[in-house]
Amino acid sequence: MNIKMITNPIAYENTYFLSNDEATLVIDPGNDTDTILSVIRDLDKPVAAILLTHTHYDHIMSVEAVREATGAPVYVSPLEADWLYTPTLNLSGLPRHEHDLPNVVVNAAEHTFSEGTAYHIGGFDFTVLATPGHSQGGVSFVFEKEEIVFTGDALFSGTIGRTDLNTGDIEVLKHSIRTQLFTLPDNYRVFPGHGPQTRIGAEKLHNPFFLD
Repeated sequence: MNIKMITNPIAYENTYFLSNDEATLVIDPGNDTDTILSVIRDLDKPVAAILLTHTHYDHIMSVEAVREATGAPVYVSPLEADWLYTPTLNLSGLPRHEHDLPNVVVNAAEHTFSEGTAYHIGGFDFTVLATPGHSQGGVSFVFEKEEIVFTGDALFSGTIGRTDLNTGDIEVLKHSIRTQLFTLPDNYRVFPGHGPQTRIGAEKLHNPFFLD
């Protein structure tokens, strides 16, 4: 499996493109639509799915463009399915963004995740873990064969996701990380929603939120 990442200008959010001989998966398409579509064209594989770790606006701004261009279905947590088309819930419609951000409205997802379930899509095998705390429907994607995990805004290199937004809860997030992510093998590479890659073992040892 090949992994390509771009960092979008808004919120420095990471979009990931996973490709194999059969298809491409797109994880969290952010605001840089032209670059995202260019990467998809260059990969030259059908997009089998658009996977969302959660539905804050910075992670979903190009969902509609990618879906229209590729016909790929969208997968999202059932706890945040309506956030896609509700700007106040995906945070684009908050008063603080009145002058710097348009309301983000995405059509309903074709599928909602069943957490803890193994998926086989486009020749990719992965499991969806519930990792709430940054938001109520946050999920992570574990690719066991490749020994990698995409953690959205749950776990970052040296820190964790913010918990001061709607449905955020720091104790819930720390519990999610301890029970769902830190139970993965130490060598697993972590691909977060913002910032650089890390490894599970490094975060267990050095992440300041877990040194108590």
